Amino acid sequence: MKFNSILLSAGILLGALPMQGQGFYDTGSIQKIEITFPQANWDYQMDTAKIGNDGYLLASSIIINGTPLDSVGVKYKGNSSYDSSKIKNPLHIQLDEYKSQKYNGITDIKLSNCYADPSMIREVLSYAILRNYMYCPLSTFAQLYINGNYIGLYSSDENIDKKFCADHFYSSQNTFVKCNPTVIPGPTTKSNFKYISIDSSSYQLYYEMKSKNGWQDLISLCNTATNNPSNIYNMLDMDRAIWMLAFNNLLINLDSYNGVFAQNHYGYKDNTGHFNPIIWDLNMSFGAFPFPGAGATSMGTLNLLGEQTFPTDNHATDTNWPLINLVQANATYKRKYIAHMRTILNEFFANHQYDTLATQFRTLIDTAVQNDTHKFYSYVKFQQSLDSSTPNGSYSIPGIRQLMDARVAYLQSNAAFTAIPPSISGIASSIAQPTFGSTLTLKANITNTDTVWVGYRFDKREKFTKARMYDDGNHNDGAANDNQYGIDIQFQGGIMEYYLYAENNNAGIFSPARAEHEFYQLKGMSVLPTAGNLVINEILSANTNGLVDEYNQHEDWIELYNNSNQILNLDSVYLSDDAANLNKWHFPAGTTITPQGYLTLWADDDASQQILHTNFSLNKDSSFLALSIGNTVLDSLSFTSQQTDTSYGRYPNGTGAFIQMNTTYGAQNNHYPLQILSYNTSSKIQVYPNPAHNIVIIEKEDDFPISIYRIDGQLMYSQQENVHHISLSTTDWAAGNYIIHCGGHNTKLSIIK
Repeated sequence: MKFNSILLSAGILLGALPMQGQGFYDTGSIQKIEITFPQANWDYQMDTAKIGNDGYLLASSIIINGTPLDSVGVKYKGNSSYDSSKIKNPLHIQLDEYKSQKYNGITDIKLSNCYADPSMIREVLSYAILRNYMYCPLSTFAQLYINGNYIGLYSSDENIDKKFCADHFYSSQNTFVKCNPTVIPGPTTKSNFKYISIDSSSYQLYYEMKSKNGWQDLISLCNTATNNPSNIYNMLDMDRAIWMLAFNNLLINLDSYNGVFAQNHYGYKDNTGHFNPIIWDLNMSFGAFPFPGAGATSMGTLNLLGEQTFPTDNHATDTNWPLINLVQANATYKRKYIAHMRTILNEFFANHQYDTLATQFRTLIDTAVQNDTHKFYSYVKFQQSLDSSTPNGSYSIPGIRQLMDARVAYLQSNAAFTAIPPSISGIASSIAQPTFGSTLTLKANITNTDTVWVGYRFDKREKFTKARMYDDGNHNDGAANDNQYGIDIQFQGGIMEYYLYAENNNAGIFSPARAEHEFYQLKGMSVLPTAGNLVINEILSANTNGLVDEYNQHEDWIELYNNSNQILNLDSVYLSDDAANLNKWHFPAGTTITPQGYLTLWADDDASQQILHTNFSLNKDSSFLALSIGNTVLDSLSFTSQQTDTSYGRYPNGTGAFIQMNTTYGAQNNHYPLQILSYNTSSKIQVYPNPAHNIVIIEKEDDFPISIYRIDGQLMYSQQENVHHISLSTTDWAAGNYIIHCGGHNTKLSIIK
């Protein structure tokens, strides 16, 4: 059998060079922010508001890199980094607090004041490394001026908010929790995902709920992590959790989950039902916060040697760190943890790449640091901050190079790191470009291994499906025990994303090394669309009460349909609402539609949003649409006088004339009588993900019975018992719209396949 090589979709070291082309978060330059307050006593008013938690102070203007805006909200933020006796305090700037406005698509600017960091680069450097392995905020440097006076050099970090969740996890209204205590945590109570009780009030001092609902989700996660860890993979994205723990341990980032307070992280529950950890607040990374918690040496404070030789399994059996417990207690999770640590170490520290990046940042900010008269340490300490420790009260902050070079040497001599992992090579597919629905054999040469797994998916919004690969001669893998592992996979999309993981009794290895954050791609056989096989199938141009996009906005949408039996490649296709400019919006590279499949776009004039958002919107009274390749029109549509929440689509589906109809987002168009549906707007019922793929979760506050009907009236599900959390498999449900009836409220659910 002939095998073909696979396209690798692993990125370059994003942190290895300044991040050019990132706009406001370009780390190759320093951003300039100038704020003007009309109040002469602005600092006093900001201090008063911070103490009283009174919100933002109105600034009459702000100039960002020469671009002026007026009427913005500004307030102090932070806990230990804030000091009312200081001028240089951390700030939160809300550009749209008083009027609708943005700067380069940004509405929030968060400035950190380099507290406890004589190097002034810890935050930006740490995020530059971390974003190669998991989603985290963008971060850069900024000089702040207030009323013409230079306040100092700051790090500017992307806000972790619902937009961040939508950008990376393709939804924004699910459970979203900030894991930071509002009180000093105790030995056993902290933001650590440890189960406390069934009463949500017992968690509210240690977690801040950023979504409307979610306490029961949080309690379920804590209960599973503490009392049923073998089931944690159903509730937590374990790969991202392991990356978080590996990063924190390697970089001695103890002002996070791994440290005494287990704080400074978020959890967001995506549409697959899994919580995703997000790290934030890295100004005290690289050992600037030497407090690991119980079980540490030197009375709970690590000295330089303690940080350099910090054990990889700290808190392995301390029940106050349940995520560390379950990783260290599970042989495969533990090997993955060491594999991720080894990857970070090899890519950034063993080769001194971190040092090169640190030097670039220090050169960039040198003059800004010299001129910063409000900084916490002298310019001499800044110059010495890579190689020398800086006294800081009862402990010392290590030099970054002083810490990490010795730490690398310690880890490289550690038995977990000297263990020899398997070797993976020769990854290949039996079909170079599979057709939709065909079965391919994935094969690889793997030595020194006991177990091999492949993770694969056909939609980036989904989690990877895990499956075993075998060397038994029965899986198109060649002869038994010849080190050739194989698995048959049915190709169910336009592109398959996948990675391999192999382990023996001593060590594990991923391919590519940064999986699951990076992965390989296998592209299916596809053709360019022609007139008739790619059509505009349905539009909704006045969306008031219907489906929302991943940013929770009621936007216009456009549905396309593939009438053919082949995967259509849209790399060369444009969509436009202007007959004089057919090339107005270009489909993103890699966009495909499967045979008899649907692709829905949000027409909201915001092409910066995920996943597919056009740079124009629809006019319900009069509009034009055209699909084209160059100047060749594939399909077009003109329409007038559309009704609110009523779509306009082809009947029969894909081929017929356009008529007004009930919306069938991502599903076959129907000609049922138009219905006036009552959409739930209360908090009594929460349905997610919506649209759903293979699972839907329903949470309700009251003890109402619940029923789900297909749009043609067929009863699909009913529940009379007083169950508040319902998880339903929709694998066998047809794509289309469904109505959920609960306590007099109707909520619309869409299933897309």
